[in-house]
Amino acid sequence: MTLQAWRVRLEPLLRKVMHSYWRLSRGMTLGVRAMVIDADDRVFLVKHSYVSGWYMPGGGVETGETVLDALARELMEEGRIALTGEPELHGVFFNRRISRRDHIVLYVVRRFHQDRPPEPNREIVATGFFPISALPPDTTPATRLRIAEVFEKADSSPYWS
Repeated sequence: MTLQAWRVRLEPLLRKVMHSYWRLSRGMTLGVRAMVIDADDRVFLVKHSYVSGWYMPGGGVETGETVLDALARELMEEGRIALTGEPELHGVFFNRRISRRDHIVLYVVRRFHQDRPPEPNREIVATGFFPISALPPDTTPATRLRIAEVFEKADSSPYWS
């Protein structure tokens, strides 16, 4: 069985285990994501080792950390991207697909510096800037919805997915 097949097979179990842990350790889960847009209007996406699909970079806000601190940390960890200006708040979304307590804050980032593309690692296996007309086929539905909201001025939903 290939690594991709194992990932797809284990993903639901891994999500359930992680969210069970977070349910016990946190009253509410809060995540942050960034829609990083370069000068050519391409969007930066990441592919994780433990879930299928392409996502905008981001992750959980840790105890004692501001949302913007978490955003800056996640961008550096996942994309070697440093903020060089204030990101624009796009919205706060309820991620009811994950749990009844999960929220995601999405920022649009246009002012940044990436010294070089990140090397694949245990968490992030691939990254790239993609034109919105040529997103990878397995870009997640929620990622596609948010991109449409920003680029096509599509109606926004309070729900992540």
